[in-house]
Amino acid sequence: MSDADSPPLQITRLTLSNFRSYAALDIPVAAGLVALVGENGAGKTNLLEALSMFTPGRGLRRAELADMSRTGGPGGWAVSIELNSPTGRQQFGVGMDPPEALAPGVRRFRIDRAPVSSARAFADHIRVVWLTPSMDQLFSGPAGERRRFLDRLVLAVDSDHASRVSAMERALRNRNRLLEEGVRDAAWLDAAERELAELAIAVAAARQETVTRLAALAEAGRDSASAFPWARVELDGEIERMIPERPAVEIEERYRAVLRDNRARDAAAGRTLIGPQTSDLKVWHGPKRVEAVRASTGEQKALLVGLVLAHARLVTAMSGIAPIMLLDEIAAHFDPPRRAALYAGLQALGAQVWMSGADISGFAGLPSNSQIYQISGGRADLA
Repeated sequence: MSDADSPPLQITRLTLSNFRSYAALDIPVAAGLVALVGENGAGKTNLLEALSMFTPGRGLRRAELADMSRTGGPGGWAVSIELNSPTGRQQFGVGMDPPEALAPGVRRFRIDRAPVSSARAFADHIRVVWLTPSMDQLFSGPAGERRRFLDRLVLAVDSDHASRVSAMERALRNRNRLLEEGVRDAAWLDAAERELAELAIAVAAARQETVTRLAALAEAGRDSASAFPWARVELDGEIERMIPERPAVEIEERYRAVLRDNRARDAAAGRTLIGPQTSDLKVWHGPKRVEAVRASTGEQKALLVGLVLAHARLVTAMSGIAPIMLLDEIAAHFDPPRRAALYAGLQALGAQVWMSGADISGFAGLPSNSQIYQISGGRADLA
């Protein structure tokens, strides 16, 4: 599916109640590119975070639910969006019950005002991807941050991935606890490792498939003259290297053998040393053929943006849904030509994009049919 063929998907209204710095807010939206402008601390990122709550997990800040409640408010919060989609107009809601509710602190989900069990139900209608300033150190930071970034990429195309990762982490903790307690019962350890191996291979396979597809898409669209260079990506891990060559059942058996043979070493280390929980996402600057970590700060930022743009195209191709994109402080470090290239690239995606920035001049190159909101004092006014 080409970008031009992407199905229309646009948030037309955003409503907040006691969320972060907003007692109440109601924003009508009538544009594909939406910019939020305001001073630091005005609440721009809070709006992007509110939109990120329509995905599994804890949103772009990875905050606790209680931390999203407005200080001085009743203790609960709610976010609602109206969405124009190929199936018509729909309403989605997410929120947390206040302390006086029957189930205080519980996260609630609704589609057209009818309760649904989890954010997983939203995935049939909406996909959300984001880029925040905290990701600027992605290539030079620890491998765990890159795994978390990769898992967000996978989740946008495979809505069951989060539950698999959570289950794998529980299985890892269970095995580590058994080893720490010195359990000698082979049957218990075998059962724990059988469960871990099955989940680990499923997680590794989902990650590998996404990376392989993303790499192929980047390769097909490579353009050395682009303001946002194409990236070469690869998943580095002992389990992942076996996936393209062997059936899953065989890999599970091999991994169980590895776990069994390394019980003493893992017990001494206090953790499981081999598996998808130790893999890394390797990224190279395609045109320069150098590792991303060796590129300049500006090149790394441009490379990251290029990777996110490619991922948005992958989400559209695999799910049939052009994702809502959330780009926090996106234009802060780009010169005017690169900002213009960014806005042109975003418009070509066919996705709705929400951006934030402190300086309105950074959005001077936006298309005329975009909307710019001035954020201040818990309000959002068209600029």
